[in-house]
Amino acid sequence: MLIVFDTLNVYYLPQYVPIIEQLKKRNHNVKLICYSNKNDQKAFSNTINDLNVDCLWVKDKHEAKQTYISLKPDWIFFGNECDFLDEVHQYSKTAQLGHGVGPKPSYYHKSKTPMTVRFIEGELRLNKIKEYYPNDTFIQVGFSKLDPMFNQTETGFDLSALGLSPDKQTILYAPTFNPSSLECFPDNWPTDFTDYNILIKPHSLTQVREQYKKQREKLAEWSKYGNVYVAKEQDISLLPFMKNADILLSEASSTLFEFAALGKPVVVCNFFKLKWSYRGIFKYRFDKRFGKDNVLYSDIGYHVNDYRSLLSAIPQQLNQPDEFKENRLKYTSDHVGPTDGLASSRIVDYLELNA
Repeated sequence: MLIVFDTLNVYYLPQYVPIIEQLKKRNHNVKLICYSNKNDQKAFSNTINDLNVDCLWVKDKHEAKQTYISLKPDWIFFGNECDFLDEVHQYSKTAQLGHGVGPKPSYYHKSKTPMTVRFIEGELRLNKIKEYYPNDTFIQVGFSKLDPMFNQTETGFDLSALGLSPDKQTILYAPTFNPSSLECFPDNWPTDFTDYNILIKPHSLTQVREQYKKQREKLAEWSKYGNVYVAKEQDISLLPFMKNADILLSEASSTLFEFAALGKPVVVCNFFKLKWSYRGIFKYRFDKRFGKDNVLYSDIGYHVNDYRSLLSAIPQQLNQPDEFKENRLKYTSDHVGPTDGLASSRIVDYLELNA
């Protein structure tokens, strides 16, 4: 079979890669379609080359559509909705794969354009999306991105090579881009946690978009500290960061669910900076986009309302990592699904049986 992965944003790759590896093992032909109007071709060339698959760069969705019609692949994977399904369905079947398991309502509503199949992670998510779209096809498989964590093929970082101490516990701070707690952290916050390594993995959009320049200035300040490693633009995958980390700090991010599924404690930052279009009289926009009616994560871990609260919350949670253990197990079952490391195998099984 020929299977093509629509890589509208390069941060879809960590979700795609385990499936790509499984397809290659079974001798299928794999191609990536990457968008030059969304991603820096030069910056990500090494990451894509490491996959050892063909990558075709297109400038926009129109050119992508023409490429799919020309290639006529057996399957096309999309990480988001698609507005030219009628055309590609004349030649190909399509699969939708969400790149996260976070709380945004958009997780569900991106299925308003029905693909041949959508692969779903946890049981609660499966039941809920069937309520929205009872006539579409959804198959629960688990969360392919985490397969390397569950089957122990992810090796993580060599902390010493990063200038960090293998003998210290490691904090992972993984803020999203909007709404983000990043700008609420002080410039010298690593000095409050000198007894720990600090890994900082911002969202990929923080690294590249002009409107997040202030966030990058913060990252540049933090990277000067000896106990800190800040992800580079080419560090697309969160997996090595999660492998080394003992605790996670984040806010309204899929990362919370992913890290909790590893059986490790999370601290939820309830403080963040809203862009002007989400403040004051426009707060309804924030509530609409980030409303928590779909996913209630109030008890996934310890919550803090300001930066100073982290000074006590982090050591407390590291000393009592099982405090939210049962809650994490429930969230994992509901939202992440099976943790056997075989999500990618189940996906490829389905593709082969339904080619």
